[in-house]
Amino acid sequence: MPTIGIKKDLLFTALGQTYTEEEFNDLCFEFGLELDEVTTEKQMISKEQGEEKSLEASEEEIYRIEIPANRYDLLCLEGLARALLIFQGKATIPHYRRVKPSGVLQQLIIKSETTRVRPFAVAAVLRNITFTKERYNSFIDLQDKLHQNLCRKRSLVAIGTHDLDTIEGPFIYDAKPPSEIKFVPLNQNKAFSATEIMELYSTDSHLRHYLHIIRDKPVYPVIYDQNNVVLSMPPIINGNTSKITLNTRNVFIECTAVDLQKAKIVLDVLVCMFSQYCDEPFTIEEALVVNSDGTETCYPELHYRQDSVTMDAVNRFVGINLNEDEIAKMLTKMSLKSHVKRKKKQRPQILVEIPPTRHDILHSCDIMEDIAIAYGYNNIKMTIPKTATIAQQFPLNKLSDQLREEMAHAGFTETLTFSLLSKEDITDKLRKPNELSEAVHISNPKATEFQVARTTLLPGLLKTIHANKRIPLPVKLFEISDIVVKDNSKDVGARNERHLCAVYYNKNPGFEVIHGIMDRIMQVLDVSLCTEDKNKGYYISAHNDSLYFPGRCAQVIFNGQSIGSLGVLHPEIVTSFDLIHPCSALEINLEVFL
Repeated sequence: MPTIGIKKDLLFTALGQTYTEEEFNDLCFEFGLELDEVTTEKQMISKEQGEEKSLEASEEEIYRIEIPANRYDLLCLEGLARALLIFQGKATIPHYRRVKPSGVLQQLIIKSETTRVRPFAVAAVLRNITFTKERYNSFIDLQDKLHQNLCRKRSLVAIGTHDLDTIEGPFIYDAKPPSEIKFVPLNQNKAFSATEIMELYSTDSHLRHYLHIIRDKPVYPVIYDQNNVVLSMPPIINGNTSKITLNTRNVFIECTAVDLQKAKIVLDVLVCMFSQYCDEPFTIEEALVVNSDGTETCYPELHYRQDSVTMDAVNRFVGINLNEDEIAKMLTKMSLKSHVKRKKKQRPQILVEIPPTRHDILHSCDIMEDIAIAYGYNNIKMTIPKTATIAQQFPLNKLSDQLREEMAHAGFTETLTFSLLSKEDITDKLRKPNELSEAVHISNPKATEFQVARTTLLPGLLKTIHANKRIPLPVKLFEISDIVVKDNSKDVGARNERHLCAVYYNKNPGFEVIHGIMDRIMQVLDVSLCTEDKNKGYYISAHNDSLYFPGRCAQVIFNGQSIGSLGVLHPEIVTSFDLIHPCSALEINLEVFL
């Protein structure tokens, strides 16, 4: 869950009251949050960057508070303080309004070329806002928190904020080849082309993490005004001309995205949190977005919707005993304005107004969760469930545990290896160049060692042997774990499959050892060796597989179908894992025995 750091003095000023650490911790707990730690800026920098970097840092106390990942409205001081004040009954729930401009309606026109890279955009204006240094820092910090959280490090949504008085609409959102884009980036004093900008920030500790999003695209997204002044090149950096300062009074906000719904959420959260600093609090000036297909939409949506719950359902699911009016009061404490609707001959309904800041409310269960928080989890009486059940071990796990014990009795040592491998591990190293098409790929791997989900347990065991070369021979290892295989019949396009893999590594291949452990497995599973009927029991059949040495490979056939293979590994595979002795291996599918 994300953690936000807020200066204690600013927080207590916003709350209108000072607290001891224990009192504030209790308040957070009651509201469903957690005070993670109390620290200082100096301690934080010292911990992250070293003692030398922290010499000029402040000693002012900072409260680090853990926020639920779906509560985007609590990611800044403004939202947190507002929610806590409403929870304590010290403030009323604000109503956010979208208003028409008194002057020119700002427009953002989306060109068709953007569909090649980042097709969606939304926009709004914060009119007559007053910034202080603290408000400005909070404004920037919220954008960063949203970028890291909901925006998935700018890959889904990128936020751009601009001083509207330094630019002139209508604004154009286009996509152009890098050679055609040139502007002065934020906090720079000369113009760079898009290609030069990518090179400039390739070593930047902050921005280099976002360059990959558009680096290989044929066109880069760019926003400029009617005078060709570049506002931003999303999702990398804004232009210096429209830079926001403490003197900025009118802010133009644009969010470009590959996910329109998330862009709407980001815009709603940002404008709702900081509209309180406008001359007319909680009002946001609309902007018109002209889509590439010619349709027009005004943003922000600031959509209020209504849901309902009943007293009986709430009391049954939460485990409390409240009447309708008490439940409505609890919801109002959680910033969900509620009232009871009564009709003759019908059960009363509790109508709940869900504001544009609460995109985490998707179902009546979410409303009930807020009721439980407001009531207090510690105040809910523990009761014995009315339905008694008897637990039973999952059959596949029970079989796996029994086989692990038998493998250990046979002198094999169990390993537990990573479920993710590099592309090379399942292709070149295993002499299977086409295996990559059968693997499930990780879309944004953090390291080259973890690019695909494993399709076999063998590479993990061979890596384990490589990492333990110093132990005496022979090395006998096994693993019983899941592999991942593609399956179009599943809603996620893949499924897990439980396998058993064993390897024998010694100065001689030891095929007889692997063959013997396979026979022992079949013995404990009470599977007999086929004699006449090939569709009953098991047997091994000669087989050609690039994994194994020619003529030293066999398929394991069970009830007429192949469930795996065993044999002496090909020398090229052994050497590809930096091993020097021959190795025999067995791998079979265990799910067929259930």
